[in-house]
Amino acid sequence: MVDFRKWLLASAATALLLGLGSSAFAQGTPAFVCQGTAGNPNVVRAEGVAELVGDLVLNCTGGAPTAFGTPIPLSNVLISLNTNVTSRLTSATPGSLITEALLAIDDPFPTGNGGPVPTNATQPAGSPSTQLGCIADGLHGCGITGTGIAFGTFSPYSGSAGHYNVFQGISNGSPNQLTWLGVPIDAPGTQGTRIIRITNVRANACMLGVSSTLIPTTITELIGINGGETIIINGPQQVVGEVEKGLTSSVNSLLTSPGFGPPTYAQCNNLNAFLLMGFGGSTGYLQLIATEGFAASFKPVSNFYDVGGFANLEQNVFGSSYNTESGFTDEKTISGLDESGRLIGLADTGTQIQFTVTGIPSGVQLFVPAYVDFVGPGGFQSYNDTGGVIWGGLSGGYAVLVSSGGGSGDYNPPTAPTGVPSITQITPTGGTAVITYLVEIANPSIQESMIVPVEAAWITSSSTSPLSGAVSVATNFAPLATSTELGVAAAPIPRFCQPYGPISLFTISPCTCNLLFPFVTSAAGFDTGIAIANTSEDPYGTATQSGTVNIWYYGSTTGGGAAPPTVTTGVINPGSVLTFSLFSGGSGVAATPGFTGYLISQANFQFCHGFAFISDLGAQKLAEGYLAIGLDISNAVFGGPGTGSLRGGITGTAPPPGFGEVQAH
Repeated sequence: MVDFRKWLLASAATALLLGLGSSAFAQGTPAFVCQGTAGNPNVVRAEGVAELVGDLVLNCTGGAPTAFGTPIPLSNVLISLNTNVTSRLTSATPGSLITEALLAIDDPFPTGNGGPVPTNATQPAGSPSTQLGCIADGLHGCGITGTGIAFGTFSPYSGSAGHYNVFQGISNGSPNQLTWLGVPIDAPGTQGTRIIRITNVRANACMLGVSSTLIPTTITELIGINGGETIIINGPQQVVGEVEKGLTSSVNSLLTSPGFGPPTYAQCNNLNAFLLMGFGGSTGYLQLIATEGFAASFKPVSNFYDVGGFANLEQNVFGSSYNTESGFTDEKTISGLDESGRLIGLADTGTQIQFTVTGIPSGVQLFVPAYVDFVGPGGFQSYNDTGGVIWGGLSGGYAVLVSSGGGSGDYNPPTAPTGVPSITQITPTGGTAVITYLVEIANPSIQESMIVPVEAAWITSSSTSPLSGAVSVATNFAPLATSTELGVAAAPIPRFCQPYGPISLFTISPCTCNLLFPFVTSAAGFDTGIAIANTSEDPYGTATQSGTVNIWYYGSTTGGGAAPPTVTTGVINPGSVLTFSLFSGGSGVAATPGFTGYLISQANFQFCHGFAFISDLGAQKLAEGYLAIGLDISNAVFGGPGTGSLRGGITGTAPPPGFGEVQAH
């Protein structure tokens, strides 16, 4: 027992001495402490698979700086996200895991590298003026020695030979992590604040989606450091991205005034035939509208700076927000980094907006402008009476028509187009047309909309060309992601998942002629004769049509029997007349003796006229005739349900829009 008490007292004394020693050390040399912050947390698109998140920044103070000529302790840095990391692989070496993600110390300024610097960029006080890189994979030897001076031109991170300040990260095989191995991290002491910045990290926001609550979905980044010396990190986990819906879309029909829904066009009327070197028919266009879910959702590939005809990228200042698809981009001005396969930070294209139109019948062509100016909230686009474009609320941004899918980088865009845009014919393939626009310039301070006028065009050649049917459009960002893995170096940036399905664009309805025969009978010694004429053959140049006739019976037969079943006749050719009587039938229509009620007929051609003749059997004592009542109201190009005619009269003058041949005829 005595021995145990002696041991216990000795242990307590030792603990006290250690505590005093630690306290004395803390008073003489402050601990190496880093405060984590989100340098510039980004709002990212929920549709994005390779979204650039904000920087994670450690502001560090304290500790004892490494003495002159002494190797700085090497540390390993690990970051973990709550979704997959999709930063680009940059090495051309097969199997390499070197990425575009960078760790920079003290935000080195690019003035000593010969690359372009934005005119409004200023060098932070105490930051190095030269950037020098090292691949932090544990194999390339990124070690440096202390200089005895913590900051400024002669600091250990000066960017001079052997004094690296930019370190290239690697994948460690985990889908949500990146690693920097063997990074020399020197304590700054009390002379100032050491900045450790993690940048060029891309994340799969699509995996997280948009929150269904008032609390937004966030992308978080957790940093850990171990190795050379003890570094205390306060706030190691930071929000580096807020996930929001990046795109909304709609369709608007603009004919004589805006606001109509998806229109219905009559198949037998030419539509915008002038675009196909034809004439006649209807005219009109639709608007495909794509709007940013938040300001800066539409992004150009990069900022541009042209020196001597060569496109340089001025996104080389650490900590700057550029509102483009590209991140920090040095364009190979930082020696020591591996960019043998891909430039660090550089996206392939600007944002692309893709309209996928499906269900297009054969013979239908689409026409869209070669470029589209963006408008801000409340902005609009329309045409005046002479075909000129009227814009309202232009934002300064624009997009150009490109081929569908991905594409090569467009690092030096053309001069902003002016005037009325030329139109481009889009020929569908297999009933589908893909219309893709590339964002060249965007205004990050305005929630912009892209309003694309699209004109469908056809020349009717028969009652089945073009075919009738519904045409839809799906609006999405492009290109569509085929892989969400970090290890696929060829995957384009940006790329997106495909969450938005098709909505109605327009409908081509079959041209029919609907007639009502309000009273017919073949009961008690009476009969009714019916005549339906196909009058598409005339001396006025009307395109001839042919088709069958459907006949519906409403009423009953003698004694309360059911009405006869629906009848479909054979084809009625132009200039021909379908004739039959209820009592005797005819022209392929079965006799229906004893029936009393009314008939509705639907001719599958545009111009029909009907006549009914009621008499006693044999028409010996009495008879009465009347013209059938036309049921069609033509709102065919106004989005209404009618499919009737806008056929011109004898003088060739068409009735006013909205009025068809609605009368007894």
